[in-house]
Amino acid sequence: METKIFKLNEIDQAAQAIKNGQLVAFPTETVYGLGADATNEDAVKNVYLAKGRPSDNPLIVHVASIEMVERYAAEIPDNARQLMKQFWPGSLTIILKIKPGSLSKTVTGGLETVAFRFPDCQPTLDLILKAGVPIVGPSANTSGKPSPTTAQHVYHDLNGKIAGILDNGPTRVGVESTVLDLSTSQPAILRPGAVTKAQIESVIGSIDLDRHHVGKNETPKAPGMKYRHYAPGVPVAIVDPQTDWQMVDKWIADQPFKVGVMAEKQILDQIAWSDNAVIYSLGEDVSDASSHLFAGLRFFDDQKDVASILVQGLDATGLGAAYMNRLNKSAGGKHFEVPVK
Repeated sequence: METKIFKLNEIDQAAQAIKNGQLVAFPTETVYGLGADATNEDAVKNVYLAKGRPSDNPLIVHVASIEMVERYAAEIPDNARQLMKQFWPGSLTIILKIKPGSLSKTVTGGLETVAFRFPDCQPTLDLILKAGVPIVGPSANTSGKPSPTTAQHVYHDLNGKIAGILDNGPTRVGVESTVLDLSTSQPAILRPGAVTKAQIESVIGSIDLDRHHVGKNETPKAPGMKYRHYAPGVPVAIVDPQTDWQMVDKWIADQPFKVGVMAEKQILDQIAWSDNAVIYSLGEDVSDASSHLFAGLRFFDDQKDVASILVQGLDATGLGAAYMNRLNKSAGGKHFEVPVK
């Protein structure tokens, strides 16, 4: 299959491919998603196949209006409507109970709930409206790898496996949406993102942060809860905020291989890095770091002489909670420790 890069003036063609049951990757403000008609079970099954994604990992359903949600949701509670008014379109995904049989269990992972999102990206809203159906959209990458933030990232992973990619340039936010479960009596964030806990609580009051470990035989309610994600082909370690980066560079200089370093500009500029260090800037602040994290991990995935990656850890508050959630999963929880001599 030839994977076509659709330009923004070719959305009609991309929508027709969706109608035909084909897969088309689409941009959002967070990351690129792998789109298929959410009402076409065969097309949805092909999303799992193209990504190599476990079948018990439910898919987010992308919509272009609240009316689309109403077709499938058993009800939209008042707190959900308040959040939709405040944060949609935007980086907030809301899990709701659905009408029995309204969407295939291939979409829901066998659950009676679905995660809905109204992305803040006009080309994709146009794509959904022209296709006339909601579109499933897990990240458009090989399962487990860093999420794609450009059309080129998608092409790298899925060329020949999908019909096309709608190219809208680099994404703005760079980490996936906040996932909020409103299908139970106590709202809970299942995955942190750009819409923070404090922002949500300012609208609907107290919510939980769900930190339970999803068991081997348990179906997760949201993507990113059960399986390893965001991992490049070489080991990643987190450099904690209090770490002396001069000591990090001394450790790098002693290694018999190249080491990737991802950190904010102010840190990178302070060090006369050893020849073993390969540098990637995370920008000026947490917003920059979040938007550059996946691109940096992918950059080092293509550097064949880099055998390890060290990434700056940040304070896990606000947007930093989303950044650290993704970084922890990428690193498998591993932290860099300066050797004691």
